[in-house]
Amino acid sequence: MALIVVALACVAADQVTKAIVRADLAYQEAVDLAGPFQIHHVRNTGIAFGLFPGKAEPVTILTGIAVIWMLVYFARAGARHPMIPVALGLLLGGSLSNLADRARQGYVTDFIDPEYWPAFNLGDVFITVGVIVLLVTLLFFDRRSGLNRRSPVGG
Repeated sequence: MALIVVALACVAADQVTKAIVRADLAYQEAVDLAGPFQIHHVRNTGIAFGLFPGKAEPVTILTGIAVIWMLVYFARAGARHPMIPVALGLLLGGSLSNLADRARQGYVTDFIDPEYWPAFNLGDVFITVGVIVLLVTLLFFDRRSGLNRRSPVGG
């Protein structure tokens, strides 16, 4: 249930913020925020952070495969640690939201634009945080619990 709630919240937040940007800023228009940050309406035909521009079709296929893998992985391992559904919910929500944009528009709307990094959106943030949470959980916490399960009780 946590996976679904987190994924739906991520899709909603990402889609709402992108809709606001598309409604309030013309394509390529930017508004300065604080320091090096600005809201900049851009279209990304590649993957996260502008990588592989113009490759929307293969990116869409790979994203679809990744979404299926996440669902299969969760069905098999989701109960191993309580953070796994949260991590996969972040990954799934961000991926589905960007996939919906690619399928509907042929590109993803990006708008968070620090001057030192390519523009991105909340879906990209959710994917990145989801990967970090999943890796930390699997590398540190899940291994420890696995070792504890294999150790004999009392020595």
